[in-house]
Amino acid sequence: MSLCLTLEHVRAALALPDFDVDAAWRPMHLRPNPRPRFPPPDARTREAGVLVAVYPTGAGLTTLLIQRAPDPGVHSGQVAFPGGGREPEDSDPVATALREASEEVGLCRADVTVLGRLTQLYIPPSGYLVWPVVGALDARPVWRPDPREVAGLLELPLAALLDDGIKHERDWELGGMSFRVPYYDVQGQVVWGATALMLSEFEARLRAVAALS
Repeated sequence: MSLCLTLEHVRAALALPDFDVDAAWRPMHLRPNPRPRFPPPDARTREAGVLVAVYPTGAGLTTLLIQRAPDPGVHSGQVAFPGGGREPEDSDPVATALREASEEVGLCRADVTVLGRLTQLYIPPSGYLVWPVVGALDARPVWRPDPREVAGLLELPLAALLDDGIKHERDWELGGMSFRVPYYDVQGQVVWGATALMLSEFEARLRAVAALS
């Protein structure tokens, strides 16, 4: 699908009425066990926020992904949006996403115009309830990644989300079980799990808007 995506497309995509998020997530669900949309009633959860930053580059509107530095956590080395757990000083998940992006990649919070959110997502391995916050920047920032948290940066043009050629599947052993894992190939890196679901929702929203253009 060839389309020059603009911030108006992004705003319209986030404002779509009666959007079916379960259908949007389905292409990136692990099989045979899709990720539950809501935590079990007795689950211990913690709020988190991630930033889906949208900014212009020579390839059109682009978003940033990070490769997390190795650590003892369950998400060590994975590709994700900048973000993390909500702290007591954060007024809401938007504040969390902006603070974490500032700490992880040096983004100036004042440069971000918040456009809206994608659907909240529960991540069973870490117990996080994550709000993906979409924010626009007027220009491509000078990224200053913190090496303690970020091993690498990946830029993904939004138009690439509409290219089925970046979507693949593979068989993985996870926790002693075999799964069929869909993923996005971004600069040779595997983007799967919760981040892939967020991208899949964003993709579905942009496709829906493109179909109306």
